[in-house]
Amino acid sequence: MSTDEELIEEIQAGSEAAMEVLVRRHYNQVYSYLYRRTGDKQLSGDLTQEVFVKMMNGLSRYANTGSGSFTAWLFTIAINRCRDYYRSSEFRQQAATYEFTEEIASKDERSSVPSIFDKKEKRKEIREAILSLPETQCEAIVLKYYHDMKIRDIAVLTETGESTVKSRLRQGLAKLKSALQRRDFLDERQRQ
Repeated sequence: MSTDEELIEEIQAGSEAAMEVLVRRHYNQVYSYLYRRTGDKQLSGDLTQEVFVKMMNGLSRYANTGSGSFTAWLFTIAINRCRDYYRSSEFRQQAATYEFTEEIASKDERSSVPSIFDKKEKRKEIREAILSLPETQCEAIVLKYYHDMKIRDIAVLTETGESTVKSRLRQGLAKLKSALQRRDFLDERQRQ
């Protein structure tokens, strides 16, 4: 099995097969990171494609510097693309539409569904709680707990210090705990 660096050399020599192998090797990781950050399958697919286009366009710069692992470099592209998306007018417009449709849907659900406590619903609540965190805390939690990255690797990817990453994790987890407890309390009150 070829290493990422060997595949990059083959790509620079014109091998489309090597490009396909490299993308296939890293696609699921990048997609799952973006999905956990956005909560939208279609959008995550689109952003993932954009990340790999940027990767291909910047491959020669990466190969020339030769510093750091390819995976870390690729995640840096994904993190930056996600940040760019959240700063875009497209996101602000979609967020306003989403809030409106969620408000209508939640009113309908309360009247038609007596109980929604299954595993899938709990995962959805956790995902929504994570997405409600500030961007930096959400980023740190997704990288640490969903992608099993070490704190020093997260610090390198996010261009911050390890103590900052630890702080973001600690604060984010506290906010998650509080948000989930609050939701459980509200759900319990509704059932009474």
